Amino acid sequence: MDSGDLLPVGRRVAYWRGRRKLSQQVLADRLGKSKSWVDKVERGVRSLDKVSTLQSIAAVLRIDTAVLLGRDAQPAGLIERVEGVERIRVALSTYEIALERPSARRVLPGDRLAREVAHVWTTFQHARYPQVVDLLPQLVASVQRTHAHDPDRGRVPLVEAYRVTAALLVKLGAPDVAWLAVDRAMTAATGDRVSVAAAAVQLGQVLRASGRARVAKSVTLTAAYRIAPPMIEFGDPSELSLCGTLLVQAALAAARDGDDGTAVELIDEAAEMAARVGDGHDFYRTGFGATAVELARIAVAVESGDAEEAMARHEKVTRRDGWRWLAAEHRAAYLVDVARAYLHADDPVSAGRVLTEAERIAPAEIRHRPAGREILAQVARDPAAPTTLSHLAATLGVG
Repeated sequence: MDSGDLLPVGRRVAYWRGRRKLSQQVLADRLGKSKSWVDKVERGVRSLDKVSTLQSIAAVLRIDTAVLLGRDAQPAGLIERVEGVERIRVALSTYEIALERPSARRVLPGDRLAREVAHVWTTFQHARYPQVVDLLPQLVASVQRTHAHDPDRGRVPLVEAYRVTAALLVKLGAPDVAWLAVDRAMTAATGDRVSVAAAAVQLGQVLRASGRARVAKSVTLTAAYRIAPPMIEFGDPSELSLCGTLLVQAALAAARDGDDGTAVELIDEAAEMAARVGDGHDFYRTGFGATAVELARIAVAVESGDAEEAMARHEKVTRRDGWRWLAAEHRAAYLVDVARAYLHADDPVSAGRVLTEAERIAPAEIRHRPAGREILAQVARDPAAPTTLSHLAATLGVG
């Protein structure tokens, strides 16, 4: 077994034993071995050379032998992500609002709930996705109870909780569950033009992630023009941020749909609004500003297959002050896109450099986001890939 590029088998045995909630003694008993034998295997003191022994351990742990060897298509990180998504799905599958069920649990006041929602949003923007996964089920339950008790005060926290839930689920590669969250957000926002526009940002993301780019473009454009001020020069910065962000979403959807001309026009329109807003703001968790629009312009170029244009602009944008003011999640996600451009240009060295920077800024973008793991696997296959990325790919079981 070529273990140089893999996690030690013993560590995988220990991991899956823990997942199955088995003690070393129980595992030993089921294998007909001693507890000392299991302990030595897990610590790497004793090697596992016999295929029959590996098959027996895998059978007891209820996993494929390939998983035990680190050759699985679904490594442990994916299992954890799937379980996290399932917990969120369960939380979203309650209908306390519609049924107005009496709750024996304490209803949080609106201001307290708003702080908790803000905390989860901030955690998301710092790209701490595992922590957000842990926080969301309870948050969803709390906002639904509060809204059922006090619809007026509870509406905004409810919409925002659904928004951040949808944003996270898109990151985790679960657009089907994200659709449930964003549909709830749009329903809860009905009647409030600002909340509708805010929820439509995530609606565009979900539709694009679901392969419905043309619908995403139509929906986000409609939402953008409904929130747009009559005259840009007199527009409120917060509403300009929502409108501009929706135009960016429409541009990304247009590029995904192959409509490059429309994509560029929409980015230009968003840039006019960004010039009025300026950098360093985060109205409605959009991070909208001139630098954000330039990142979107580069993302459109990547989506359109113009790697040369993307790389030329990238070398300049990260030197802006506005770059440092953007959320870690925003910057790292952008860098994953840029790494893709470098790969398209047959420059794996630069792709590795950019991906290393993304991992430094927000490790979870690479470790927990399927798109990041996919790019990591591609970069790590190249002999010139940075050693740190090769090791990370081996640790995560991708490549």
